[in-house]
Amino acid sequence: MKVIVTGCRGFVGGLAGAHAAAHSHEVLGIGRSSQAPLGWSGEYLQADVAEAALGSIIREWRPDLIFHGAGSASVANSIERPLDDLRASVISFANVLDGVRDSGLKPVILFPSSAAVYGNPSSLPVSESALANPISPYGFHKQAAELIAREYAHCHDLSIVIGRLFSVFGPTQRRLLVWELFAKAMSDSSELVLGGTGMETRDYLPGSVVVQRLFDLAEAARDSGPGVLAVNIASGCETSVRDLTELVMELTGRHKPIKTAQTGRAGDPSRWVADVSSLENLTGPLNLPPLRDLLADCIRQWQSGASII
Repeated sequence: MKVIVTGCRGFVGGLAGAHAAAHSHEVLGIGRSSQAPLGWSGEYLQADVAEAALGSIIREWRPDLIFHGAGSASVANSIERPLDDLRASVISFANVLDGVRDSGLKPVILFPSSAAVYGNPSSLPVSESALANPISPYGFHKQAAELIAREYAHCHDLSIVIGRLFSVFGPTQRRLLVWELFAKAMSDSSELVLGGTGMETRDYLPGSVVVQRLFDLAEAARDSGPGVLAVNIASGCETSVRDLTELVMELTGRHKPIKTAQTGRAGDPSRWVADVSSLENLTGPLNLPPLRDLLADCIRQWQSGASII
C-alpha cells in the first residue's frame, strides 16, 4: 500500500510509520518540523495539516491509507488552552478529510480518537454503543472530530476508522502516565507523588499493538465500503493507578512512599475499562501477555536509553 501519516513525529504517528515501513508499504510522513523524525523510513513533507491545502498532496501521492496521527494528547493542556486543543484535534482532522474530498480519491482514513469521549461511563466495561459524555475539552473535541468523520463519510462516501484509544504506552513515548511514573520512580525524590487519588483505573495497551490493530481495522473498512467504523482499542483489563505505580517501582527497583491527592484531577474519569469484543471480532483475539511483562520490556528499554519502536 501507499500510506500517508500525519503527525509522524508523535508517539502514535511514529509507530504507524514504522509499522507501515516494516510491512513494505510506501510511506509519506507529514509534520510541522523542517526535518523528518530520526530514523524515519520513507518520504517526508513539512506542512501544518490544520492549514495546508492537502488535496493536491493526496492527489499526487495517491494513498491507499491515511493515518491521522496529528493532534493533541493532553487533557490538562486542553483545559488550560481549549482553543489550541480544538485546532489541533478538530480543525486538523477536518482539513485532512476535506483534502481527501478535494482529491477525488477514496483512501481509508484511520483516526485515533480517545476513550475520553465516554467521560465517566455509566457502566463498565464500556462498549462503543455507550452514550458519549465527555468531561474535558480534550474529550469534547475528540467527539466533535468523530461527528465530522460521520459527516464526511455520509456526505462524501469516505471510509473512516475511528479507534477509541484508552491508555497507550511504549518505549518511544516520553509523556503520559506510564512514562511519568517511570521518571518519578527514577528521580532523586524521596516520595512518588500522584496527581490524583491513585484509585482511578485505566485500560493499558502497548502502542505497537494499538497500531497493528488499527491497520487490521483498515482492512475491515476497505472490505465494507464507505462509512464509519468506531472500535475500542484496549486490552479489556482494568488497572488502578496505585497498582500501576507499585508495579513500575517494582520493575525499576526503586521503592518510595506513594503520596496521593484527596480528589481526582479535573477532566480525568474515575474508572475506565473497555469492552473489546468488537475489536476481537474484527481483528482476532488479543492474547496479550500480562501487563507486568509488557511494562517490563518497555522499562528495560527506557533504562537502557534505547528508543526502539
